[in-house]
Parts: sequence; structure tokens; C-alpha cells
Amino acid sequence: MESTTDQVINYIGGSWQKPESGTDLAVMNPATAEQIATVSLSQKEDVKKAVEVADEAFHGWRRTPVTKRIQYLFHFKNLLEDHIEELAKVITNECGKTFNESVGEIRRGIENVENACGMPTLMQGINNEDIASGIDEHMIRQPLGVVTAITPFNFPAMIPLWFLPYAVASGNCFILKPSEKVPMSAQYIFKLLDQVGLPEGVVQLVNGDKTAVDELLENPAVKAISFVGSSGVARQIYSKGTAHGKRVQAQGGAKNMVVVLPDAEMNMTTRIVGDSAFGCAGQRCLANSLAITVGDAKKPFTEAISEKAANLKVGYGLNQGTEMGPVITSESRQRVEGFIETGTKEGGKILVDGRSKKVDEFEGGNWSFPTIIDDISPDSSIAKTEIFGPLFGLMHVDTVDDAIALINSQAYGNMACLFTSSGAAARQFRYEANAGNIGINIGVAAPMAYYPFSGWKESFFGDLHAQGHHAVEFYTQTKVVVERWIRDWDRVF
Repeated sequence: MESTTDQVINYIGGSWQKPESGTDLAVMNPATAEQIATVSLSQKEDVKKAVEVADEAFHGWRRTPVTKRIQYLFHFKNLLEDHIEELAKVITNECGKTFNESVGEIRRGIENVENACGMPTLMQGINNEDIASGIDEHMIRQPLGVVTAITPFNFPAMIPLWFLPYAVASGNCFILKPSEKVPMSAQYIFKLLDQVGLPEGVVQLVNGDKTAVDELLENPAVKAISFVGSSGVARQIYSKGTAHGKRVQAQGGAKNMVVVLPDAEMNMTTRIVGDSAFGCAGQRCLANSLAITVGDAKKPFTEAISEKAANLKVGYGLNQGTEMGPVITSESRQRVEGFIETGTKEGGKILVDGRSKKVDEFEGGNWSFPTIIDDISPDSSIAKTEIFGPLFGLMHVDTVDDAIALINSQAYGNMACLFTSSGAAARQFRYEANAGNIGINIGVAAPMAYYPFSGWKESFFGDLHAQGHHAVEFYTQTKVVVERWIRDWDRVF
């Protein structure tokens, strides 16, 4: 069956297939409030079929030389480059982010494809000759088998590419279960993969909801699970997946804090922090959601960030000049507005109110304009909860030690950032702040593809993260071979 732009279906065994018994779900444009597609949700039998096909394909794919496996990725990388604008439009229409944000997302995904093309070196083993007389020892890396990724709505192209290239290049067969809110980007990516000519079953796309996820977690042929989403679900995925004997890497939520010192260059700091807080409508796991000003930084930063938030151009992401798009659903908008109300009840002061605003010609969109709340209490729910929207809080302390203590007291540990001109303060911060990704004069400390996307505490469940060498280790298992080859056995025995 041919895949269409308005009917999102599965890609199994090298062909497009509609689930046999699933229900259909509307895919909405969050800016226009129009239905742009229908996605067919898979049931357990559909997922079982995909796993069986992948398991069968693995026997041939793992025997394919790694130098040949990466040739498919070189082709895929070129196709992504050639179609970047078309894919970016798909992302904007189903996810809501601006066109430039969508292009940037794809670029970061392409970096991972490029990095995975180095797999002949990345998965090399080690060896020792003559560890004992006439005995050599080798450690080699071999693929796991069938692996899968369950990915979120906020980066529908980039996050699948955290996993797919490394899994495939290292010899595994890969199944993607994207968010049912944004299935069109994954479908577009698999249309490109279909042109690459991979053997049937090496890469597969299964759309669905919790039913599909449960089957992937329980199916014994699936050897590894990669997940990105909220911490509550990440914990469940990790618990259930490991209980069924699988490797699991589960990226959870965040409450990323940024510290602003008095010696920070305020214009640069405001621009970068504003882009971090309100880029992608605050719906990214590395968004700054709380600022801690130290000492005399309070007044200038508060005034500057409030002005930036109040003047940010909100609108449809494909319209020129738009700086921030909508949140993903009306429920997300209501959630953000609810936390604004909670923030005031907990003693916060609204400096910029993003509620009850509309965009001309797109009145039905899920609009949540930038909001700034001052004097957030560290003990308040708004300071501890991942809101996932354009709501930015301000707290104020006297010293950098106080700021680091606030960061380290929270449950999450995804990212923490510092803005300063002091090398000593920067070194103290990177040394003492308990977060897996640290930014110094950086608002979004997203690691390059050859570094792992680290997360600590409630922000990550597992041992090996996405990207880089961690991805290679996650998708391979080590085998140690000890061997003796002696021509003159009488000389030994």
C-alpha cells in the first residue's frame, strides 16, 4: 500500500501497511486547529508482526559488513539534506515550532547520522597478544538484535535520529514508535529510508499508543528500549523493560535552572536565556524554565527578560518573522495557564502575563504567550514541576553558592547553566552543579552528536545515554575470546 500525506500508517517489511484492527486518531495542526492527517494506531498483533520481521532480518543484517552498512547511512544523510525544507514544513505543521527551529532540529539529527557513519571505528574491539605463552585474547562488539525507540512529540525528527543510525550501523534491526501526536515527521523520514534500499525489516515504523508500547516492552525478541518523555513514564518504561530482561535508556523530564551573575554581559545573556526559555514554546527538555539571579543581577536581568518576553512575536511557524509558535495541544495550554494561576497563589508576582491572547487569523490555535513570574519560592510546586510551556520563573539569591545549592536540591538533573565573565565562578559551577549537561554562557547545552546526551537524577533512568560512544555501547554487547594456536603442541604440554 502506498503511504499518503493524510493517512499515516506503518512501515513493516519494506512496505506501507495499515494496521489490521486499530483505531484512527486525528493529527491536528496546533497553530491552525485544523486536522492535517489521520494516524492508524497499531494493536499488539501489528507490533508482533513488526518484531517478527525484524528478528528474521537480523540474521542477515548482522552478517553484513559494517563498511557496507554505513553506505546506506551515507545515502540517507544526503536525502535528509536534499529534503530538509520539506521535512521542516512537516514538523512545523504538526508540532507547531517555527520553520527555523524545525530546520535546526533536522540539522542536529543529521549530525547523528554523520557520526554513526564512523561505526567501523566506533565499534572496534581490543586485543592482547601473548597474555600467556601462546595465548591471545580479544574483545569484540556484536549487535543485540531487535531494538526499538519510543519518541516524544517535541522533536519528531531529531530524537528518532539519536537512536536509529547507531542501532542500524552497529548491526541491529530497528523499530520506531513515534508519538501519535506527531506521526507525520516519522513517516516522512521513513519515506526517505524507503529510497535508501535497506534490506526488508532492518528499519520499521509502528504507530500506536500504550498498547503498542506494552507489546514492545514485553516481547522477548526485543532486546533494547530507548525512550524520551516525562519522568513518570520514563520510570515506568525503565521498570517494565528491565523486568523483562531488556536494556533500557529512558530520558525523563527536567526543571532546568540558569544562574545569572552580576558580571554577566546582560544583552547577550537576555537574548540567549530568552531563546532557551521560549524557543519551541518552552517544550524542550533543555529549556531554561527558572532563572536564579545573584546579587546585583536581579534588577537588570528581571527588566531585560521581561521586556523580551513581552515583545516576542508569537504566531504560525511558517509565517516570516514568527519567533515562537503554539503549544502542542489545548490541554497543554490549559496546563500552562493552570500553573500561572498556581504561581500567583504560591506567592509569585506576574510580570508578563501570556494568558487569554490570540493570534490574528489563527484564533483557534493553542496559543500560550510568554509569561514571567517573579519571586518564585524554592518550595513551591511551580519551582519543582516540569511545566513544558513558555512559563519562566525568577528567583533571587545573594551568592553563587546559594544558587548551586538550589540547583542541587531539586529532583531533576538534566541541565544547568551559568552566565558570567568569571572563570573561577564558571569552574566552580561546572564542578559542583549536579546536572548531566552544563552550559557556561550557553542557554541550551545540547551535546554534539559525538558526546552523550547526559541526564542525572530523575531526568534519566539507565546507565548509557543517547548519542556518541554511549550509543555504540548501548547497541552492542561485548564478547571476549581467549584462544591458543600453537604449531608445536609437544613444546607446550
